[in-house]
Amino acid sequence: MLSISLTPSFIFMIAGFLLSLYTCVSNDVIQTLGTYLSANREKPFWILWIFSGSVLILTFALGWYLNDGDMAFGRLARIPQPETFYWWHLLPPLILIFLTKKGIPVSTTFLILSVFSTNQVIGLMLAKSFVGYLLAFIVSIIIYFIIARPVEKVFLYSRNKKISKGWHIAKWVATAYLWSQWLMQDAANLFVYLPRKLPLPEMILSVFAFTLLLGIVCYRKGGEVQEIVQLKTNTQDVRSATIIDIIYATILLYFQQANNIPMSTTWVFIGLLAGREIAMYNRLRFETQKKVYKHVLKDFLKTVFGLVISIITVFTINHFDEIKATIYHYLNL
Repeated sequence: MLSISLTPSFIFMIAGFLLSLYTCVSNDVIQTLGTYLSANREKPFWILWIFSGSVLILTFALGWYLNDGDMAFGRLARIPQPETFYWWHLLPPLILIFLTKKGIPVSTTFLILSVFSTNQVIGLMLAKSFVGYLLAFIVSIIIYFIIARPVEKVFLYSRNKKISKGWHIAKWVATAYLWSQWLMQDAANLFVYLPRKLPLPEMILSVFAFTLLLGIVCYRKGGEVQEIVQLKTNTQDVRSATIIDIIYATILLYFQQANNIPMSTTWVFIGLLAGREIAMYNRLRFETQKKVYKHVLKDFLKTVFGLVISIITVFTINHFDEIKATIYHYLNL
């Protein structure tokens, strides 16, 4: 069992976990469930909640059992838990909450995990995330350049017609596939505050808290970051959303098998959407060139801005004593 001694370190640990959980649900979850919520916007929220919550519970329960209590699926093997937590460990999730309200797709991985990581691990996470963006961008361009006319064009011009039940079933299956892969990849962001191996009661409590917050996202049918999904071409079509989910999930599966270094799924998601929009424009000419590239550039710059904020925050926290000493030195000159 986790220690129930209400020391400042224990309080900061639990508060950090809950804040990180909230930011993950309000920001990162939309990358995965965004198309699912858009495509099923007319369904009652509790149906969406039961489905996504069931996948969540099953994924973490199996992961906990198969990995001997490790809730992060090995992603925290290079990041040990701090012996003591301090108030500044709460700053990353608090900043994430603020930026999420502004609709900025910040990488939870960079901002939260970097505070607990060595410079070497931070460098590896950055490198893997940039490779993830490029791979998703290139793969998306190739796939959509091929299927834009024979597939997506048909979807685009028949979106007001009744869609077969087979596509609706495929969408729910694709969502379960993507949702489970994302949970395995981003679990490190959630459980970095907790012991690396959780006993059964703590596992149940943490998953229960996640499931409750997930219900809020389903009730709201997304959030501020959902705009990134909704502005893309025909993403609210069940068929188009299904293809997006399958591509995204398969890329995450590839990186999950590659190594256990955490990465930013935000960068993969933005790269996939950017490649899709560019390929769709070049094949279908559905929008003006200026508008398409404006959206792609805007999303990329938002993500870069979030990265810069993350780096500044992490640097300030990790070198707080040196910065404070330098300021005192110059004030006393």
